This record gives sequence, C-alpha cells and structure tokens, in this order.
Amino acid sequence: MVFWLLLHFVIALAGTWMARQYAIRRDLIDHPGERRSHDVPTPRGGGVAIVIALLVAACVLAWRQPQQIVLVAGFAVGLLLVAGIGMVDDHRPLSPWLRLGVQAVAAALFSVAVAATWGNVPLAMLAFAAVLVLTNVWNFMDGINGIAATQAALVGLGLAFVLGGVWGWLALALVAACLGFLPFNFPRARIFLGDVGSGALGFALAALLTISMAGASALPQGLILLPFSAFLIDSGLTLLRRFVRGERWWTAHAQHAYQRWVAAGRTHTVVTVAYAAWTVAAWLLVWRLTLMSEQQMTIWCMLWFAATVGVWAWLQYLHQPLDGPRAAANGKDTE
Repeated sequence: MVFWLLLHFVIALAGTWMARQYAIRRDLIDHPGERRSHDVPTPRGGGVAIVIALLVAACVLAWRQPQQIVLVAGFAVGLLLVAGIGMVDDHRPLSPWLRLGVQAVAAALFSVAVAATWGNVPLAMLAFAAVLVLTNVWNFMDGINGIAATQAALVGLGLAFVLGGVWGWLALALVAACLGFLPFNFPRARIFLGDVGSGALGFALAALLTISMAGASALPQGLILLPFSAFLIDSGLTLLRRFVRGERWWTAHAQHAYQRWVAAGRTHTVVTVAYAAWTVAAWLLVWRLTLMSEQQMTIWCMLWFAATVGVWAWLQYLHQPLDGPRAAANGKDTE
C-alpha cells in the first residue's frame, strides 16, 4: 500500500511541477476579475497530473484484475474524454454546451460499462446522472485554493475504506494524486486545477460512488451521499437560485457560499479547512449511523442535509461581500 500511494503521489507531484512550467510558457494564466476569488495571475491546468496518475492506476488494475476490464476500460475512456475536453477548454474557451455534450458521451460510455458488468439498467442510469452531476459540481466548486482537491481527497479516502478491493485501490490512487497536487495549490496557489482537473475529479468520484451503490460495499446506499453534502448543496442551491432569478446560470460567477465567505473577509485557507471539517464530520456520522436502525439513519440524513442547507443560507445572506480594498486584502489567494 505504501508503494502504491507513493507512486501516485510522486506522479502527481512531478506532473504538477511540469504542468506549471508548461502553463507559464504557453501563457495559460487565470487573471483576477470580479467573477474570480483570487487577485494574483496564476497558471492553470495542473490537474492533468492527477489524470495521469489515475490512468496509470487504471492500467495497473486492469492488468491485475482482468475480470474487471470492461468497467476499468469504461472508467479510463470516460476519464480521458472529460479531461480531454477540459484541457482543450483550458487552452481556448469552448462552448459550455460542447463540453456538456462530451461529458454526456463519457457518462454514456461508463454507464454502458456498468450495465455490461452488472446487468443493472437502473444502476447504469444512476451512473450516467452521477457523472454529469459530479463532473460539473467539482468544476463549479473549484474556485479557491485547495477546496476541490481536498474535498476529492477526503471523499476518496472514505470511499477507499468503503469499497476495498480493486476500486478501493483506485480511490487510494485518487487520494495520493490529490495530495501530490496540493503543495502547488494550498495554502498558496502556484497553479490551479483547471477544467482538465476539476472535471476529472468529479468523474472519478462519480464512478466510485456508482460502484459503491452496486453492492460493492456493505454501507447503506443513502449514507454515501452525506460526505458529498457540502459540494452538492452549495452548487445545487446556488445554481437553482440563479435559474429562478433568470440569470445566465451556465456562465461564470462568484455566488457560491464559499465565494461569498471569502469575499466577506475570510481567507482561502479558513474556508477550505471549514469545508474539509464538514466532510470529515459527515464521514464520522456515516460510521455512527451504520450502528443505528434504518429509521434512525433516515432521520439523521434528513437532519444533516437540512443543516447543510441552513449553513448555505447563513453564508449567503449573513456573509455579504465587503467593499473596497479590505475585500481584496482578505480575499486574496496568496496567504
């Protein structure tokens, strides 16, 4: 296990360093703006190193576990499609509908692999939806230092223990790759994930989530959503509010709760750590709920998501952005 973790950590660490040099040479730079939460020009596209680490892991697992070849192949090809369209978008902005179309193809390929493996059509439909939702959720929520990679690492770590076996090893590879990327992104960002990385993280987690619901774990299915709650609620309610207001909901903005919190004066480090703490607490609750009855599980899940909605509303409406230089000083992404 130590060698496995070290391998993917080193791949991501070295790959992120090389991606940063490439981004600087090609002028792939995110510049500050009113729709961004940083005020220092920063290279993007570092998430390609995480993609490479995951592809290496998929190849190794396919070789060692040929009985899983169809599902692993569906994962690898889908990951390549999502990461590939994200990489193109990092070089030159694409239509959001084109990106969504490619993501839908990736989701369809993975769902076909799920159906071929288990013969379970409802599960395949769930896989399709999970890929589309989480790929975009992680893209939406990748707006401040470390938040997308830390959330992926924490969710992935829990899923590694839940799944075990082949897919548990893939989850560990995801965790190690995120840890290899984070020194370049947190607490000070020297490179961003880019669409290539954020979309890939969402896709990988969607695949692991689907497999956990396929009976690959003894965990009750509903509980597995709790560690995703911070990202699901923040992205989902923010998107819904923009849609209801008639705004161009598919365009970039800075209205997520975590962005409001930063704009109100908290540093990127504080907000990222707070989101991480929420996810850790969710995993602890999952462990505790496995000892309870089904009725108690349902009640606690409802209470947890209600609490998440309440925190979202508190951050949105009580942490209004500051004006002037103070906001820039407190909201900067260099600590």
